[in-house]
Amino acid sequence: MQALWMVVASLLFAAMGVCVKLAADSFSAAEIVFYRSAISLVLMTALVRARGIAFATPYWRLQLFRGASGFVSLLMYFYAIAMLPLATAVTLNYTSPLFLAVYFAAFAGIRLRAGMIVALVIGFVGVVLLLKPTLAADQLLGGLIALGSGIISGLAYFNVRELGTRGEPESRTVFYFSLLATLCSALWMLANEFHPVDLRGGLLLFGVGGLATLAQLCMTRAYKRGKPIVAASLAYTA
Repeated sequence: MQALWMVVASLLFAAMGVCVKLAADSFSAAEIVFYRSAISLVLMTALVRARGIAFATPYWRLQLFRGASGFVSLLMYFYAIAMLPLATAVTLNYTSPLFLAVYFAAFAGIRLRAGMIVALVIGFVGVVLLLKPTLAADQLLGGLIALGSGIISGLAYFNVRELGTRGEPESRTVFYFSLLATLCSALWMLANEFHPVDLRGGLLLFGVGGLATLAQLCMTRAYKRGKPIVAASLAYTA
């Protein structure tokens, strides 16, 4: 059942990526991150209240690190989507399971079996081949940004797992991520040009925020209750 949560999350994230790609024609990455986060914050505030969950958390350091790493990876991912073909940006962002496995081995003391190590090596070779010579010279920066989003996403997912093992409700984890991302992206957006929101743009932005919120809830539950490396690997189903 936990595997199904990640499959659903992957499909929702893929649909969100389509909305981001379309919205990138009218809005900057900072604006898209802000609207995505603000919409998610409103939805998560209502959900946390409806479930009767306290907003206060005993794990504020982990929540802060998860939120910060999630925000940085999200901003890099949206920039990459605007700079690259959608499939390429998504593929490079989805290298996060490779780095997540490394983080678990380095920080959680999980021993990787020989088969897993071979799979990681093959995965990293694939990343190198995708970056060069597949990408054109003018796309290399976007490729590196997309890869960076995968690296930092792995850190965010590692913290999601750590919070889950401590019994932190997934709705509260998503709430704090949305809160921090909204505040950070609002400051970032003030330094960039602001674009008016028309009906089409509003629908796309709501699609980004709504789909992302559902995807985050499904993904957080998958990492909390399932095997983390298996759950991460299922992200490629998108």
